[in-house]
This record gives sequence, structure tokens and C-alpha cells, in this order.
Amino acid sequence: MASAKSEFYKLHFNNPAGKKLLMEEYKDKVVLIVNTATQCGLTPQFKGLERLHTTYKEKGLIVLGTPCNQFNKQEPLSNEEMEATCLLNHGVSFQLTEKVKVNGSDTHPVYKYLKSNLGSLLGRKIKWNFTKFLIDRNGTPYKRFAPTTSPKRIESEIKRLLLSQ
Repeated sequence: MASAKSEFYKLHFNNPAGKKLLMEEYKDKVVLIVNTATQCGLTPQFKGLERLHTTYKEKGLIVLGTPCNQFNKQEPLSNEEMEATCLLNHGVSFQLTEKVKVNGSDTHPVYKYLKSNLGSLLGRKIKWNFTKFLIDRNGTPYKRFAPTTSPKRIESEIKRLLLSQ
């Protein structure tokens, strides 16, 4: 049986232009994966996510925003429009992916993996936009955070993982 470490590093997303983003490129990094939406009431969290990115990227943090239109159709933009909106309206410089599905039969493989390792009160479902998954330097899913948990509130967990070898 393959280890959790090897499973995460076998996965990938595509960027908004369709180019593969291999999780194996993030070996020895702490990864924060967040399903996002540009027209959600929680969209102000982009600012906090960007602050985490700029503060900790040199220390080994990767922030991945994964746009999703499954919750009240709050990400209706095309991949190109979404990427431009995130940059212009929210100052996002961290890596975004193309739009993905996080629930249902077409759930993206990364989210299938994350949800199977870190359930919630809803079981394996994701409740809403801005659900956050923190993965440690070994590629092991570490902790799941609710949509309403602000990026500031998870900073101490990120610091702890960045300091661990």
C-alpha cells in the first residue's frame, strides 16, 4: 500500500491556462489548498490568503486557490476572467488553478484525496467556498478548516508546520 506522502505527490491540478501543476513540485513545502469564489461573501479572505502567501512563501508555504462554482454559482467567470479578477480586485499573486468541482461524482482527484483523509462534521462533503486544507512538508494532510475560519486564525498552524522538519 502506498503511503499518504506518495499519494499526494502523484496528484495534480491544472492552472487557469490548462497547464499541469504537479503536487510533486511541492515536496518539502507546506501547502494550503483553498476552494475559492470571486463572488462569495467570504471573498475578503483573499486578502488574508495573500498575506500568508507573501509572508511565508520564502519559508516554504505554497498557497493554492482552487476556484469552484458549486456553491450558489459564486464563481461564474471563465478561468481567464477569474484569474484577472483575483489579481485586479484582490491583489492575488499566489497560484490559482482552473475551476474544479469539490463535491459530487466529478470531484477533482485532489479533493477526493483530501476529503478521504480529513473529513468534517459533514463527512466527506465540503460545505462552502473557502474551505481550507493544510498539508505538511511530507505531503500528509494535516488539518481541515471551515469556510468561516479566517486565514489569520490558521497562521499559527502554518508556522508550526514550517518550523517542523
